Amino acid sequence: LVYLKAAYRKRLENGALRDRNRLREAVIEGAVMRLRPKVMTVLTTIAGLLPLLWSQGTGADVMRRIAAPMIGGLVTSTLVTLLLIPALYEWWQGRKIA
Repeated sequence: LVYLKAAYRKRLENGALRDRNRLREAVIEGAVMRLRPKVMTVLTTIAGLLPLLWSQGTGADVMRRIAAPMIGGLVTSTLVTLLLIPALYEWWQGRKIA
């Protein structure tokens, strides 16, 4: 939300936020700024958890039960952060413009 607000405020201060198309551009700009840090964090964490999913031996069954939901949560949080939150933010701010 920080990146979305920053892009929104920047466009608002410049007077470039006149219609919904300009709002969409600001939201896309904010979402793109968040893309790289989020994807890098998620991919490195998943890379660290994959050996737990593939492990064999003592305790592997317990670790798999821990790693699988963590990977699912990481994927879900990525989708929410990169798709759902920007869409909701655009809808919320668009009510002020229209």
